[in-house]
Amino acid sequence: MTVAHQPARALTAAATDHAAARERLLAQYRAIPAGSPVRLAKRTSNLFRPRQGTGQPGLDVAGLDRVISVDPVARTADVQAMTTYEQLVDATLPHGLMPSVVPQLKTITIGGAVTGLGIEASSFRNGLPHEAVREIEVLTGAGEVVVARPEGPHADLFRSFPNSYGTLGYALRLVIDLEPVQPFVKLRHIAFTDLAELTAAIGRVMEDRAFQEEPVDFLDGTVFSADEAYLTMGSWASTAPSTSDYTGRDIYYRSLRERPVDYLTVRDYLWRWDTDWFWCSRAFGAQNRTLRRLWPKRLLRSDVYWKIIRAENRYHVAERIDRWRGLPDRERVVQDVEIPLERTADFLGWFLREVPIEPVWLCPIRLRDTGSTALFAAAGGGTPWPLYPLKPGQTYVNVGFWSTVAIAPGSADGDVNRRIERVVADHDGHKSLYSDAYYSEDDFWRLYGGADYHDAKARYDPESRLLDLYAKAVNRR
Repeated sequence: MTVAHQPARALTAAATDHAAARERLLAQYRAIPAGSPVRLAKRTSNLFRPRQGTGQPGLDVAGLDRVISVDPVARTADVQAMTTYEQLVDATLPHGLMPSVVPQLKTITIGGAVTGLGIEASSFRNGLPHEAVREIEVLTGAGEVVVARPEGPHADLFRSFPNSYGTLGYALRLVIDLEPVQPFVKLRHIAFTDLAELTAAIGRVMEDRAFQEEPVDFLDGTVFSADEAYLTMGSWASTAPSTSDYTGRDIYYRSLRERPVDYLTVRDYLWRWDTDWFWCSRAFGAQNRTLRRLWPKRLLRSDVYWKIIRAENRYHVAERIDRWRGLPDRERVVQDVEIPLERTADFLGWFLREVPIEPVWLCPIRLRDTGSTALFAAAGGGTPWPLYPLKPGQTYVNVGFWSTVAIAPGSADGDVNRRIERVVADHDGHKSLYSDAYYSEDDFWRLYGGADYHDAKARYDPESRLLDLYAKAVNRR
């Protein structure tokens, strides 16, 4: 049941249901013997980081996947953490509202986007999803339920929770800010043949919130090669002469080359990348014209592709076929990295020369002025979010690349990812931890807020019931 601006009786029922689900989960947690591994039993995941099996059943998070309420006056939503953004958007759009940042894939959960980070085309003005959180209810590793806010007794957990990936505790419920929408989004796909000119244009939009005298409400980019790239400028629109549909035969990323101006409904804009998992559906044949006509429209979505990936990870059918055909083994290179704007063109030039993956996604980001600035001051000059220490006031560009590369003779699986990690560090960047990581332990804690993390770990998981972040992100446990 989704509860949205309902009478007090319904809100009380929703809160009661949440309390009951919370107590069930807490009882399960406390019933796990000391020393036994703890994990969540989730039906979906957007992690590309394989984990070693524990053989133990996970915590049942049933009953924690609903929108408790939407307040259209305060522009907030009270949401259980396992709620997907698809469910959340469906609850908020009828009120003319949406989350300030809606990650690209429908099955990303709001708890996952906060504990593991998320990003989208509104991030150039709204930062990351956790910056819209007003409070978060957490089941800690100590087996206690606490409510963390920017100020108060658990402000340290509030700051350290983003990018902790469930190693300090599990989110149960969040209160988040929403923002108003209009019915349509007008898109302008601006072509660039020079990467330095592209990054200069990003800088102008970041400062002006406009481009060529038109307002910009959404900003992302697609790089096909060093001399063919597009910035997509999205602007709210109350009317549209017509709208495109990329949920069936037409493929969104191909339209960047074909339609300089386009219009989408707000819902179709938010999920424009989900239908084809950006461009990754081509690996499954879903972009083949004949196969696409046979592929049911309802199955053109990211969670279906995830099931195919999980099946391949389990049975290795494609891998065996490639070996039978005499093809080399392949290394998975699935990463998102944040590079300072002034270093982005140089990084892209290196990447396009050295790593045979295209297209590449770009998403500019800057931490929000509101909230982050106050946290920055409260931290005594430190970063507001220590486990992913982006600098306030600094513009970054998220560079996303998701594919595989052939393992060259004399090389080993992981070599390309290690080179990318080194080059990202050389460009003063950071790498998200949802996929493979190869850092040494010293380097890892230096890059990902080791001192703050260990302080929070000692307070909220003193017996180490949960894995630590290095074990989970690098050792894949």
